[in-house]
Amino acid sequence: NGDITKISEEDVPMHDILCGGFPCQAFSVSGKQKGFEDIRGTLFFDIIRIVNYRKPKVVFLENVKNLVTHDNGNTLKIIVNTLEKLEYKVFFKVLNSSNFGLAQNRERIYFVAFRNDIKSDTFKFPTPTSKPVCLLEILENNPKNAKVIKRNDIEIYKDYIPQTSLFAEMTLLNKPIQVGKVNKGGQGERIYHPLGHAITLSAYGGGVGAKTGLYLIDGVIRKLSPRECARVQGFPDSFILNQTDSQSYKQFGNSVSIDVLQNILFEIEKILKINNLKIPNKKCTQQFQTF
Repeated sequence: NGDITKISEEDVPMHDILCGGFPCQAFSVSGKQKGFEDIRGTLFFDIIRIVNYRKPKVVFLENVKNLVTHDNGNTLKIIVNTLEKLEYKVFFKVLNSSNFGLAQNRERIYFVAFRNDIKSDTFKFPTPTSKPVCLLEILENNPKNAKVIKRNDIEIYKDYIPQTSLFAEMTLLNKPIQVGKVNKGGQGERIYHPLGHAITLSAYGGGVGAKTGLYLIDGVIRKLSPRECARVQGFPDSFILNQTDSQSYKQFGNSVSIDVLQNILFEIEKILKINNLKIPNKKCTQQFQTF
């Protein structure tokens, strides 16, 4: 436990899979995009020093989509080249939580790196399930800790009516549906319909709808509650929320979407089986899925 930047790699226990992420704010459109020039960005090098010392079988990293184009692609090259120099074969791909059964538009880049002594040429990232879902399915009934917005500059300019199939089934778009705005409609000031998806949860962000976005629910403009944020990230209702709402919002804004994580782990497991390597037992896998 503690600050990983102050913990020696020698004190980190042996492990088969290293999972990590460096701070989103260094690479996100929402942040200042300072990348490796920003002190927070150097957390990647703390990950690398542990990988270099412990040589885990697999390195599994996640970051914001914007990392792909940050600094004209140089940041991505640094990450891949650094892992390759440590004798890892690196795979990476941008995946959207919206395509894996979660009602949240969350595009993230995922890195999976296998040690070179592991045959991994057949690894592939999971195919999207594209299961139709919407925010309405996970909403709480009048949650007390979901901030309601009452202002004079709210404008609802779209009356969204979903399309139906030949069998009178409602067609879900699997994406956020903007129906209004607050103020000038900048970041955190856009209003969305619950038959669409939530926007990307953020640990920071600005505007009146900071961290969750704003939604027109039962005639009320409000933010999502911490429990609703947990649900759009794939956490079960058995997950115990932080007693402080602000910490919960930050936690889920920084979290990895569980359903995406689970699908990637299934693909990693296939490679480990091919190489006759030890697979985590069912209990450990279940704990990982509810991370």
